[in-house]
Formats: sequence, C-alpha cells, structure tokens
Amino acid sequence: MEFAELIKTAKVENVQLSCPGLPPIKGTLCITSHHLLLSSQPGGHGEQGTVELWLLIRNVDAVEKRIASSLGTITLKCKDLKVLQLEIPGMEECLNIASSTEALSSVDSVMMMYPFFYRPQSMKLKDGWQLYPLQHYYQQIASETSAWRLSCVNGDFTICSSYPLAVIVPATVDDNVLKKAARFRQGGRFPVLSYYHKKNGTVMLRSSQPLIGPNRKRCQEDELLLSAVLDGGERGFIIDTRSAQAAKQARVMGGGTEPKSSYPRWKRLHRPLERGRPLQESFIKLVEACNDTSLSMDRWLSKLESSKWLAHVKGALSTACLAAQCMEREEACILVHGAEGTDTTLLVTALAQVILDPDCRTLTGFQGLLEREWIEAGHPFHFRCAHSAYSHARLKQEAPIFLLFLDCVWQLGHQFPFSLQFNEHLLLVLFEHTYASCYGTFLCNSEKERCLCEVKEKTHSLWSWLNQPSELKKHLNPLYTYNALVIWPSVEPQSLQLWQGLFLRWIRSSQYLDEAWAEIQRLVTNCEDAPEESAGRTLCHSQPDAAYPLTITGTANEG
Repeated sequence: MEFAELIKTAKVENVQLSCPGLPPIKGTLCITSHHLLLSSQPGGHGEQGTVELWLLIRNVDAVEKRIASSLGTITLKCKDLKVLQLEIPGMEECLNIASSTEALSSVDSVMMMYPFFYRPQSMKLKDGWQLYPLQHYYQQIASETSAWRLSCVNGDFTICSSYPLAVIVPATVDDNVLKKAARFRQGGRFPVLSYYHKKNGTVMLRSSQPLIGPNRKRCQEDELLLSAVLDGGERGFIIDTRSAQAAKQARVMGGGTEPKSSYPRWKRLHRPLERGRPLQESFIKLVEACNDTSLSMDRWLSKLESSKWLAHVKGALSTACLAAQCMEREEACILVHGAEGTDTTLLVTALAQVILDPDCRTLTGFQGLLEREWIEAGHPFHFRCAHSAYSHARLKQEAPIFLLFLDCVWQLGHQFPFSLQFNEHLLLVLFEHTYASCYGTFLCNSEKERCLCEVKEKTHSLWSWLNQPSELKKHLNPLYTYNALVIWPSVEPQSLQLWQGLFLRWIRSSQYLDEAWAEIQRLVTNCEDAPEESAGRTLCHSQPDAAYPLTITGTANEG
C-alpha cells in the first residue's frame, strides 16, 4: 500500500481552524502520510507562515463532516480527547480531506505507523531500549536472596507468546516443570515473579487462569511451581480479579481457578474488576459528560455517577491495597490473575508496587515498572488503544485499562503530594503516547510482536526522549521528598477525585494552575540553591507524606 493512494487532496487554501479556548486561525491545510498541518497566512513582507497545527493523524479517533452550500466543516475528535474544527471552502475538498484523514487514521499495519519513519537528529535508534532490562531487576533480587533464578525457557517465544524472553521463577523449579505448567495456564502464562518485597521477603506472582475445565483437571507441575514459592508452613493468597461466579462459569469454557484440594496452602480471594466493553463504555460516558458544558449541577453529578468511572478507580485501588496488605501486613506471598492475565492482573500488580515500593515512585523506577509490568508483561496496547472515547467504529478489543492505571496513580499523587517524584504532566504524556506516538515503546501487543516488527531496531524509545534533561525537568514534582513508607490510599468516595487535568484539559484553561506550579518550582529551586537562607520556608519541607493521606482517610481493607 502506498500512502499517496489514500490522499485525495493534499493541500487546501483558506482553511479555518477552531478549537475551544483559542481564537480561530485561517491558513493553508496540508495532509501528508502521517500528519495534518495548518500554516497561518504569511504577512505582507515575504514572511513565512506559522505552523499552527501539527497533528499526528494516528491521533484522530473520529471524523465528522457537515456540508453547507460551498463550505464544509470537519470535526476531528482526537484520541487525546482534543476536539478540532476545520472549515474548508469547497464541498469536494472537504469530502476529500475527511475521506483521506479517515483512511490514514485507520491504517492498522504496525510497520506503516509513524514511529518507523520518525528520525530526529538529536537521538539515536538504540538509545533508551536497554534502560530497564529484566536482568537488572533480577540482580536486585539476587542481592537479597538466592531463592529465585532468571529462566530463558521462553527464549524463542514458543512456551508463551505474550511473555518476554526471560522470566523470574523459583530457583528449585527447572525448565521442564515450567513447560508443563505453561500448558496448564491460558495462553501459556504460567506463574512468574512480579515483585519481591525486600522488607519481609514476600513475593507477588502473576499468571493467567488455570485450565481446570469441567472435568477438574490437575497439573502436578503447576502445583509444584506454586508450592515452591512457600516456605515450610507458610500460606499464600490467590487474588482472582473475576467474581466467584465468573470464575466458575469459566470452567465450562476450559478455564477456572485453583481448587483448594489441589492447592491447600493457597487461599483464594475474588475481587471482580471490569475490563473490556464495560470499561470502554464507562470511559465513553465520562468523556461525553465532561464535554457537555450545558449540564446543570444535578445532571452533571448524575452523569458522572452513571459513567461508573470513579467506581472502577475505587475497585482497582481497593484490590491493589488488598494485594499490598497481604504482603506488608500479613507477610504472605500472593498470586494475582484473572482470565488471560494481561489486563486487570497487570493493573493490580503494578498499582500494588507503587503503593508498597518507594523506588517505584521515582521517575526512573516508575519507567522501569511500566516496562516490566505492562510492556514486557504482554499488555496488548495495539488492541486496547486502537480507539479512544470518540470512535464510531464497532468496539472490538478496546479497553482503557492502562488509562485506569494512570488515573489510579494520579489519585495516589493527589493524596500523597510529596511521595511521587514525577508529576501529572508525565501521566498525561504517557496517556497520549499509548494512543498515538512517534515512538515505538507502546507499539504491538507483546515482546514477540515487537521482535517480529523489529521495533527496537527501527524506532526510537519514548524513554530516550523523556529522559533528555530539557524534557526531564518538565516531569519532576517540585514537592517530592523520598518517602520509605507504604502509602495506603483512602478509597472513600470523598477522597477520590475526577482527574480534571486529563478529562477537562481541553475544556477549560489550566493557565493559572500551570503558573502556580511554575512559581512553586521556582521557590523550591531557590530553596535548594540557598538552603540556609530559606530554611524556614514551608516549601523546603523535610517531612515526607505520612503513611496515610492528610485528607479524608479510609481503610486499605476495602478490597
């Protein structure tokens, strides 16, 4: 396929661009294989026009057109929730631009996407891809205990197509046992180590559901693998992110959950979390409510509640708190899984680590967590982020699981403003780049697919760009102080907030808030430069967040 075949009209003059909060701009609209560009009209002295719009077409979620006489209007609804309007003179030109944009935004071939064509002069292709190898995380664990080993049993992706090449497993379990255990788990996702809690030596594992089926099949190797995790008379917890009824029904289709008779030392806890269509529809309803500025207070609160988005946030945080509580307070090992083990499982394991581990709350630690628990762990970004909240296409496998994770992390930052080294801006950037990016970090559904597409050889890493000094400072929290404590969030309704910085970012200006944060950054920088002179200033704090948020505190036992 040639991109030129999809572009019916490449250039249109006298196009007017409108977007909320900004005055209309008239200029020349150009459409390329990956971008929509609008340059304002040049001045009368041979001046160059200013590029007012540089929109990655992959970011377009829906194209709506309206024709009136000789003027056409195109509304572009973007995956980052921005809404743009183009007034185009000429019916044919309008229809051609709309058709071309729809066709280019729907290109599904990974290797035809912009990251494979993006070549900034300041960056090298190899940079950033090896910043957070699993081997490095394993070495940290190996320095604490010899109970775990790094296995390359999946070295050619034949054991599990959604796992990375290497996984961390109990040292006493050989690869033959792993191979047989993999055949007993959906998609081959046998239990592997997700997190080692240095404080007490407990671990968190993740997997997919066991293939028990209606005949209650057993697998001695799977039972051996989970027994090897527990020492002596220890007991562990299995957190199933499905309801007990859903897990029972899964047996009809060949799935199920671990029976107590076969896994006597593991206690099963069901904490149902929505995924798939219900979560996507919740996202759509929330965005619809946020975009309707005509709502009365009662209608707004009603629509916010009916979207159920904050209920999903509460459920995710509660389950992550349960996982953290099992490890921190009960000093027990845990296994987390749902059905496939690539969605709500990763949501819980990643969130629990942010709650438990101060290293995961640093900028580099958080990036490493995303690489290890989302990207390498096989979250299907290509499927889940194919469309955002505006698309008119029939829902397939879209679901904002990763966005829900980012929202939960934002809630943690909101309740514990000193404990996260990164700020809201980083979370917004991550949201944008999962749906449409010039970098290859979130491409594909698994490491196997990334290898087949040569993503790491032919695209740039998002981490390479984010960690450049000029970008890095934009993502740092000026109030951060290292906090070694576990941060137990409140999940009471009064404590959970709508993430306005994301869901209302294009609806109302954040100018004054941005200016306030810039002033805080300036004051903190001055404190650091002259600590003795400013020792009394409140912003030069020395005390980290308490173990509980300073607002309304709830119990972490909700989950």
